[in-house]
Amino acid sequence: MLRVVVESAKGLPKKKVGQPDPITTVIFKEEKKKTKWIDNELNPVWNEVLEFDLKGTGLDSSSYIDVIVKDYETIGKDKFIGSTKISLKDLVSGQTRSLPSRNIPLANENGQNIGATINLVIGYDPPANAAPNLNDPLAGDATVDAGGGGGGGEEGDETLPDGGQSGSAGVPLGQPVNLRQRFNRAQNRQRLVDKPQDFQIRVRIIEARQLSGNNIKPVVKVHVCGQTHRTRIKRGNNPFFDEIFFYNVHMLPSDLFDKPISFRVYNSYSLRADSIMGEFKLDVGYVYDEPAHSVMRKWLLLNEADDSSSGAKGYLKVSLFVVGAGDEPPVEKRELNDDQDDIESNLLLPAGMTLRWATLSLKVFRAEDIPQMDDAFIQSMKEIFGGEENKKNLVDPFLEACFAGKKLCTQIIEKNANPEWNQVLNLQVKFPSMCERVKLTVFDWDRLTRNDAIGTTYLNLAKIASSGGEIEATTGQSEVGFLPAFGPCYVNLYGSPREFTGLPDPYEDLNYGNGEGVAYRGRILVELSTKLERKADKTVDSIHSDDILVVQKYQRRRKYSLCAVFYSASMIQEPGEPIQFEVSIGNYGNKLDTTCKPLASTTQYSRAVFDGNHYYYLPWVNTKPVVVVLSYWEDISHRLDSVNIILYITHRLESNLEAFKTAILAKVSENQLVEVWLKLLNQLIEDLESFPTPELESCANLTSLDIQIKKLRDSALTSIKDGARRMREEAREIRDTLPDLETWVDKLKLLAEEPQNSMPDVIIWMIRGEKRVAYSRIPAHQLLYSTYSEQACGQHCGKIQTVFLKYPMDKNKGLKVPVQIRVNMWLGLSAHEKKFNSYSEGTFSVFAELYENQAQVFGKWGTTGLVGRHKFSDVTGKLKLKQEHFLPPRGWEWESDWFIDPEKALLMEADAGHTEFMDEVYQNETRFPGGEWKAASEPFTDVNGEKSRNPGEFDCPPGWMWEDKWTVDDNRAVDDQGWEYGITIPPEDKPRSWVSAEKVYHVHRRRRLVRARKRAALPPGAVVEKRDQGDPEGWEFSSLIGWKFHKKERSSDTFRRRRWRRKMAPENRLGASAIFQLEGALGVDTEEKGSKDDATKLFGANTPTVSCSFDRSHMYHLRVYVYQAQNLASMDKDSFSDPYAHVSFLHLSKTTESLQATLNPTWDQTLIFNDVEIYGDPQSIAQRPPDVVLEFYDKDQVGKDELLGRSVCAPLVKLNPGMDQTPKLLWQPIIHKGQKAGEALVAAELILKVESGESNLPLVPPKRGENLYMVPQGIRPVVQLTAVEILAWGLRNMKPYQLASVSSPSLVVECGGQRVESAIIKNMKKNPNFPSSVLFIKVLLPKEEMYTPPIVLKVIDHRPFGRKPVVGQCTITTLEQFRCDPYIITAEGAMSSKMALMASPSKHLSINMEEKTPLLETQIEEKEKETVDWWSKFYASTGDQQKCGPYLKKGYDTLKVFDCELEDVPEFKGLTDFCSTFKLLRGKNESGDDDPSVVGELKGSFKVYPLSDDPGVVPPPRQFRELPESGPQECLVRIYVVRAIDLQPKDNNGNCDPYIKMSLGKNTVDDRDHYLPNTTSPLFGRMFEMTCFLPQDKDLKISVYDYDLLTRDEKVGETVIDLENRFLSRYNSYCGLPQTYCISGINKWRDQLKPSEILNNLARLKGLSKPRTEDNGTSLTFNGKQYMLAEFENNKEIHEHLGPALERLCLHVLRKQGLVPEHVETRTLYSSFQPNISQGRLQMWVDIFPKSIGLPGPPFDITPRKPKKYFLRAVIWNTTDVTLDETSITGEHMSDIYVKGWMPGMEEDKQKTDVHYRSLDGDGNFNWRFVFGFEYLPAEQLCLVSKKEHFWSLDKTEFRIPPKLIVQIWDNDKFSLDDYLGTLELDLRNLVGPAKTPEKCALKMMDDLEIGAPHKMEQAKSLFAQQSVRGWWPCSIEQDGKKVLGGKVEMTLEIIGEADADAKPAGKGRDDPNMNPHLDPPKRPDTSFFWFTNPCKTMKFIVWKRFRCLFIGLIILTIVVLFLAILLYSLPNYISMKIVKPLQ
Repeated sequence: MLRVVVESAKGLPKKKVGQPDPITTVIFKEEKKKTKWIDNELNPVWNEVLEFDLKGTGLDSSSYIDVIVKDYETIGKDKFIGSTKISLKDLVSGQTRSLPSRNIPLANENGQNIGATINLVIGYDPPANAAPNLNDPLAGDATVDAGGGGGGGEEGDETLPDGGQSGSAGVPLGQPVNLRQRFNRAQNRQRLVDKPQDFQIRVRIIEARQLSGNNIKPVVKVHVCGQTHRTRIKRGNNPFFDEIFFYNVHMLPSDLFDKPISFRVYNSYSLRADSIMGEFKLDVGYVYDEPAHSVMRKWLLLNEADDSSSGAKGYLKVSLFVVGAGDEPPVEKRELNDDQDDIESNLLLPAGMTLRWATLSLKVFRAEDIPQMDDAFIQSMKEIFGGEENKKNLVDPFLEACFAGKKLCTQIIEKNANPEWNQVLNLQVKFPSMCERVKLTVFDWDRLTRNDAIGTTYLNLAKIASSGGEIEATTGQSEVGFLPAFGPCYVNLYGSPREFTGLPDPYEDLNYGNGEGVAYRGRILVELSTKLERKADKTVDSIHSDDILVVQKYQRRRKYSLCAVFYSASMIQEPGEPIQFEVSIGNYGNKLDTTCKPLASTTQYSRAVFDGNHYYYLPWVNTKPVVVVLSYWEDISHRLDSVNIILYITHRLESNLEAFKTAILAKVSENQLVEVWLKLLNQLIEDLESFPTPELESCANLTSLDIQIKKLRDSALTSIKDGARRMREEAREIRDTLPDLETWVDKLKLLAEEPQNSMPDVIIWMIRGEKRVAYSRIPAHQLLYSTYSEQACGQHCGKIQTVFLKYPMDKNKGLKVPVQIRVNMWLGLSAHEKKFNSYSEGTFSVFAELYENQAQVFGKWGTTGLVGRHKFSDVTGKLKLKQEHFLPPRGWEWESDWFIDPEKALLMEADAGHTEFMDEVYQNETRFPGGEWKAASEPFTDVNGEKSRNPGEFDCPPGWMWEDKWTVDDNRAVDDQGWEYGITIPPEDKPRSWVSAEKVYHVHRRRRLVRARKRAALPPGAVVEKRDQGDPEGWEFSSLIGWKFHKKERSSDTFRRRRWRRKMAPENRLGASAIFQLEGALGVDTEEKGSKDDATKLFGANTPTVSCSFDRSHMYHLRVYVYQAQNLASMDKDSFSDPYAHVSFLHLSKTTESLQATLNPTWDQTLIFNDVEIYGDPQSIAQRPPDVVLEFYDKDQVGKDELLGRSVCAPLVKLNPGMDQTPKLLWQPIIHKGQKAGEALVAAELILKVESGESNLPLVPPKRGENLYMVPQGIRPVVQLTAVEILAWGLRNMKPYQLASVSSPSLVVECGGQRVESAIIKNMKKNPNFPSSVLFIKVLLPKEEMYTPPIVLKVIDHRPFGRKPVVGQCTITTLEQFRCDPYIITAEGAMSSKMALMASPSKHLSINMEEKTPLLETQIEEKEKETVDWWSKFYASTGDQQKCGPYLKKGYDTLKVFDCELEDVPEFKGLTDFCSTFKLLRGKNESGDDDPSVVGELKGSFKVYPLSDDPGVVPPPRQFRELPESGPQECLVRIYVVRAIDLQPKDNNGNCDPYIKMSLGKNTVDDRDHYLPNTTSPLFGRMFEMTCFLPQDKDLKISVYDYDLLTRDEKVGETVIDLENRFLSRYNSYCGLPQTYCISGINKWRDQLKPSEILNNLARLKGLSKPRTEDNGTSLTFNGKQYMLAEFENNKEIHEHLGPALERLCLHVLRKQGLVPEHVETRTLYSSFQPNISQGRLQMWVDIFPKSIGLPGPPFDITPRKPKKYFLRAVIWNTTDVTLDETSITGEHMSDIYVKGWMPGMEEDKQKTDVHYRSLDGDGNFNWRFVFGFEYLPAEQLCLVSKKEHFWSLDKTEFRIPPKLIVQIWDNDKFSLDDYLGTLELDLRNLVGPAKTPEKCALKMMDDLEIGAPHKMEQAKSLFAQQSVRGWWPCSIEQDGKKVLGGKVEMTLEIIGEADADAKPAGKGRDDPNMNPHLDPPKRPDTSFFWFTNPCKTMKFIVWKRFRCLFIGLIILTIVVLFLAILLYSLPNYISMKIVKPLQ
């Protein structure tokens, strides 16, 4: 029973008139129930219970209810208000009986929220018989929930279905995911971008076998992604469907792979709900992970829907494909013995794979540091009424665990941020599970609103369990496998920032585990163990107190110290407010969290300063801010040491691997390569030997998982080590070892993952003002110091690292960098903090600081005007401080007294860093409306209206000079005097908006005055003035409180302040580690009365500031060599970008020149940074130099420059300028939004300058212009003079540019700085080829292939008025494929034989057509055509032996069937050997998509070869010569379309009515009249002939359309063939070469030229001598090789159609030359609606014949075969042993037998015998003939049935069905339904041999065939071969799930053709003509009649026979009775007579 309590709704929308009368309808499985309606109410309350009877079937996970709220109308239809759909998935698992659904939003018809909500409670009582549904992938026991319950984007691709059991022998049951599989799968799916995309799922239902049930009508329903398709209804237990369904979806791959595919077989007889016969489910990801993303012709074992242990309910054979964008679905091959294949061996999920029940016990002990989640409003109310303050605990946490669709929750603990649950959650799962992650989410329970997620984490079973299959080496160690285990261990939660606001959280998604969490949100202590058993007693239970004690030892904390020294913060783009950085680990150090002790975890606020070029930086100079964070965590060093050691080995392997790859790319010599490779292997082996992972013996808090992972790691590392040793000894080709090495890297990374990592990440936040802006998360193990070994320390421990911060949930994926910081971090146990001294640089000092504030009143400075400010305060001015109240922390003492210390760098002037600056000031005037303008109260302001100085008061600062006087800026929206006008609306004192035209009502106006100044050039020898020291007393001035401060006093200043500091020193500690003693804060003044200041204000203000000062800096000289970039994105409409590069290094940045219109810029520029001041030890700089960051921009004249991408390059550091190392230019990837967007060829070197002078720097590179240096020799690539020959053949398909078509284009080729332009095409329409085709450039190209610049092609259109826009461009990145040796003469540059012939037309062209063949031959040919046709040849070539008949035996040709397009066959090189096709692109398209659009094609080719530098050497011969005519050619094109495969259905019935449409130039052929109804794999068999002119009409477009009678025909898909390429290619692709030269028959020669002529042309082309023939053409010499006819035709059948010997031999030689053979190609159809997904395939070929050569041969006839008419005559003679189903009146068992028969697919031609009444012994006599006519395709052995599917269908649908006969025995009942007694199904192709006598006939005969055992097949014969057969067959009926005998039937079966049927006629039944054989009426016993119609017989046979004695007895009795009666009657009379004797 399902109960839905409809409680209430809220916020229903109002109607236009009045309010609605709401009524709710709930729909469940087509059943509707309604509530009452409520008058005039927007917030109705119903509180009604609606009950649904489940009729005995339980819910499954796809069950849902629809809830619809309507407005009740008395008259007419109720109006829809809103609806929602509620899934009942959570009720299915049986863990909860009721599902409260609160505040569910209602949506309108379009799915948009209407703002109303509804409340329901759904209760569920499962039916008594309904077991939980095990095979239902969402009912949770075998689920795939990749995201661990929906929240899984990041690791969503981690599903593994049942089939993935890795076969490890020793583990009883292991988690199925092992390393190798995780790996392959991850790689398989990684190629998919994680964004919604098109997929197509194809499901082919082939047939079913052994379905259970009697006389059933099965139908299969397939449900995928919310779409359901069903097959047609069939009959019988072994139905044949062969239907294909297409499901098109557009979604995230990770979501799609979790979706189930469900197959259900229903019996369509029963209208009841329980008609489901069996089902099977698996998920899409399973299919995608199979090879070729498909499952081919596999059997599925169907189970009962509710009980997977119920045994087989039948088998279903299917093929499944998942097609992604660009995938090609594999071809499905049907094997010959497919019908008898063994089900058991071909099952999809092997039967041996058992799923066992397991219990995952998750012990949840406690949580800590949960952030505040609830509003403090109620709390504040309590406080007002005297309650105690408790802000900290405003959270009510509970934990929810999800696995495989099951959810369990702990109890809710109210008002507690550190709850102790101490509960165990028992998750029941099927194991090995398809689901991979246990999802743990901590929620905050809310009474009213929905629960908020606090944070989510996952336990990945793949990482905490192992099947033992990871270890490839056969060590026999099966014990490495283990079941899932975890902890006890803390797991950290990350999500949105912790600060609580009452507003909606924009980063809420992060708390559900989507995306990278930006802040720590608490941690939970859990333990997981697995028990293999059926059920646990309770799903949620409390933990035993002993366990709670045991877990105490895992919570022992130790103190950790973290120190971070910030060296620089640069690349800031938006300076704005002051900036500070905060470092936190867990809760410690979070400055806005009040629950922890305040720590020195934030840097001082600083203002950013301009770097003079592009960015801002924080001017920390020599005082680097330091943060110190002390925290307490469990000591897990034994885990993190292992991780760091493995990572250390991995990083070394990776860097060596990178060197190895670079060496391969740079094509170094073999010896050098071997050296690099050996170094890599030796180092790997040495590392693995010398750095073992730590032993675990003495560690305190070990868990069982630690021990298992240690075992696993050790064995995996050993196997890698052994593998490396083997590779070192055995490898043959070292380049082939690359994949193995990369696999090892990935494997090591997998091994380094530590599931039990309880140390939270270190998070660095950049805070601007009070707002968190950007963050970076650094895993703690990277910073951790270890005493175990140097390798066990984190990779960044105590080392300077460069970190790019990120914006939280950055939509642009790093498009903008908020800031780049260099920071040195060290994290270690406090016990080891002394070790920090050796890592630290500089001097650490600690200060207390406060500010003295004064205001100016009446010209005097004092404290009187400090409104609301304190005399002494913190930097913000808000907090009152006093010098005497500061107390040093414990263990510290004052080192000196308070002193004034103005900030060095915090408050720079606006012009800092600029070379030019514009001072600006606004002049303001006001008036009364209509009055005179007068100066405003504040006459001069800045742009924001704040008070500013008078222009006269601006002084020119020292080192600057004025360039101009003050001028009015009228270059804005102002009037001619520069004024702009506005209206002031009180209470404001200045207008909000400004306009340029004066109106009467304007009361305010202003104008902008500007004056430019620039830095003065320093006279030689002058010392740069360090910095203006400002006010001698250290005051800083500001116009108003809270404004920016400046150094110099101005007349407008009213406020000033200065900084006081006091230095502290540790009492008894030395060295840098003393700073870790800074625990707690300085003492503060708290004596103010009742000062209950918010603790957040105090935090940070009173912590001491720690800084690290460097007494000396080093000067460096940096050179950045920016040589070139390639493949940049085009950002302008004209398809190019104008790129330039910003190069940033620390606080400096420079810009290269910008180049015009190129995507492959060569800047060849050296950027020199002369004096780079870097603090710190040069040795550590050499180890970890700061990165050079290159940002590439597209310069735009208008608008902002757009970023093209970012690249990072590490400079080579030279501490001694004399080092002879030179930096090497390398390609660095350019990254844009997380994707690769090009490459840059760059290098950099950083040289330490020696104090003495600059003389020892490298030479200044040569200049190319003012301040433009080139890349110097020795670094720039070595070049060589190279020839580039360009064959520019023509342009095709040019799209219009700016709405005008491209009419007279020319081609510009640029390469390596050289440029050449082709001649102009005069008229594109008449001849799109270039008038002169060959261009030539000499260019200096680098010798090394890795440095070669690309070739850039630009097409320029010559337009009127001298305009020459670029209308398309193309970049060819690699020239490798075009390089050639110019002295080898090849046919490469030449063209096909056909073209050669046209290039030199012979004068006399004679065409010999063969004479007419005599009449007799024609007749023989006609006769032959009946047995062999073109289709025989086709089927013989595809290997379909059944269908090709005697064709192969005759020795005729076969053709080649290519599985792909001819262009994709590798040996024909895409048919681009004469010229390739290059796609021309244009930049950003109008819609702003990033994908550039293709705007045309260029036909052409290149040859690249080196030239000698010596001008005296004769240049090599040119490559492109003997070119064909480039003028137009008229051609005849024949297109043969054979058939289509798997077309995408376009009609609702899942079918298609396809026809062909093709266009060539302006000609189109529309074959709509010949559409083929209702099929997705049509046999077209059509040939089309068209004429065209090449090259104008080069594109032949073949489309398949779907015919629709009423609506527009839809396009299924299309394919385009480039005829020009086929025509020009030297592979003779215009007409394929057959195997033999036939002059008659079906393979008649069809080319225009004979083989000998083609061979002659080929010889001429290749520059070879003509072929010579000898011996009457039986031998031939060609290309220096002799060929004999005998060697080709020795074992071949010689038939009468062959031509003369010479031609045959020439053809054999031609076929040796690698030309295109006679073929059929398979072309994929595509459509614009799913651009990259196959819409089906077309098998076809094309022949092209130029008309100038003459007529071609006759075309092939490929018309499809017609079926033959056959008749099946079945004579039913007798039956015996029929079940006696009835009892007669007289008590006998009997049956009224008749027999019914039909052929599947032709059910309407059902035939019945007459009835044999009253059979008492089960015998029946019939002598009755069934005659079934059917159409049969002998070649395919299938019946062709054409019939309308529905009475309304327009067309008949063709079905191909195996020929079968179904015979059933029935019992006739006149007054009730007939009873069914048995059935027999015979396959006429494999007939079960009948028994000769009824005694030998048994059910076993049939079973042998069904199992499909091959050795029994001799009995099965084809009736088509036998023609006639007679005997007994058994009929079966199912009883109690078993088949039993229902009777035996004697039949004669005979098949005859149509002609024989006319010759030997026979009627149905016993009708005329009753002959062949003649049937006599059956000799039935006299007892056989129908009682109702034969009363006399009834008397005789029923009554008399049975009751004879009774009758005779009755008669005698009657006579006796009569006698007695008469006696009694007459006795008195007689006696009286006797007495009286009257006659006497």
